[in-house]
Amino acid sequence: MDILQAALKALHFTDLTSLNNNDTPRDISALCAAADTPFGSPAAVCVFPEMVVWAKHELQRLNLPQIKVATVTNFPFGSEDIERAVAETERAVACGADEVDVVFPWRALKNGDTQCGFDLVSACKAACGVTAQLKVIIESGELQTKDLIRSASDIAISAGADFIKTSTGKVPVNATLEAAEVMLTAIKASGKNCGFKAAGGVRTASEAAAYLTLAESIMGRSWLTAEHFRFGASSLLKNLLATLAGKDAATSEGY
Repeated sequence: MDILQAALKALHFTDLTSLNNNDTPRDISALCAAADTPFGSPAAVCVFPEMVVWAKHELQRLNLPQIKVATVTNFPFGSEDIERAVAETERAVACGADEVDVVFPWRALKNGDTQCGFDLVSACKAACGVTAQLKVIIESGELQTKDLIRSASDIAISAGADFIKTSTGKVPVNATLEAAEVMLTAIKASGKNCGFKAAGGVRTASEAAAYLTLAESIMGRSWLTAEHFRFGASSLLKNLLATLAGKDAATSEGY
């Protein structure tokens, strides 16, 4: 896969993200405006739940109805409080979120509890109903070991996750190719229609290309669509656009 092909795929597979505690409607308007590019649009914008309605409004105003609105729940710490995670997910769906990225209770898994994660994901999937997809953030950088990353992936997939996602982007180690390989292998072994999202730390077209090449090698070329693969990024888009425009992308970061 050459760099231009990878950059175009990555653009169309990106969840353009703004999850800052001081986000304002103006910030989300800027995020949505950035999604209107000369090379097409990203798959989604990802915002805090209180910004979902505004993001939907702005995308409609900009005539970008094809872009989904994603949000986060049980974020960023991955609490073991299932009732709270479900309530947050229900509210997000009621606000119109197309996709919900819920944080897996990874600390419980590290402490040997495999049931909490299954129950939380299963309940949040039920809360999404037929309205929204559920993307499960396993926080691979905090789980650290391949065995725990695989266990979290297997649990989330078996509980009904539509995607498994590496990271919140709020911890020291986020997406890595090593974690991605474990997670993609888990998806392949499951035989289920589950996607993968690399989130946090993917900043350039060349870095995105490495993930796309890995996914294609494990899952096959036909699997590699926005319905199965996403990047969660706040600083990738500008680099992708510079690459596609033939400009110096080395210093192009931020949306």
